[in-house]
Amino acid sequence: MDEPDLVIGADGLARPQWAAHDPLLRDYYDTEWGLPVRDERGVFERLSLEAFQAGLSWRTILAKRPAFRQAFAGFDPEVVAGFDDDDVERLMGDTGIVRNRTKILATIGNARATIALRAPSAEHTNLADLVWSFQPHRTPEPVTMADVPTTSPESIALSKALKKHGFRFVGPTTMFALMEAIGIIDTHLVGSHRRGSSGVWGGSAHPR
Repeated sequence: MDEPDLVIGADGLARPQWAAHDPLLRDYYDTEWGLPVRDERGVFERLSLEAFQAGLSWRTILAKRPAFRQAFAGFDPEVVAGFDDDDVERLMGDTGIVRNRTKILATIGNARATIALRAPSAEHTNLADLVWSFQPHRTPEPVTMADVPTTSPESIALSKALKKHGFRFVGPTTMFALMEAIGIIDTHLVGSHRRGSSGVWGGSAHPR
């Protein structure tokens, strides 16, 4: 028998299967996932973690997030942009994070691209401004997990825009996950206790 998409917890709240049982994922779902993140450092951190997540489970990344934050100077773009070869070797020796040289180099490069967005000649004033400019006019209204898309026209366009600015590991699927995580879209299942809780969409598919 198939498991239901929404699970009613002991606290009487409905959550999707992926957030219903593991305490770490449940807390992340209840307190963070889908809430708006509009500051540069916050968006850079989540973009970086989504890149590291490629090919791995999100739980793995979430469990390592404290170590990631320590290793990457709290994801301060200015500090990370200054990382050199010694820092790369330090990170490759850090067992608390995902030791993938390509992803580490991409994160440092993405920090530098983030700084470049601040230039007076840049079209957008910062990374958060650029990412949020791709907010769609409507958000999905999934009833089941099968209804949740993995990409959208906006995530494809965001991916292209970021690549144009020199960002890496920012494919359309990764950018869709980022948009979900930072509240640009609301893919909480209809019936979940978190649906409409971001303040961006409310109970409507249209932004406020």
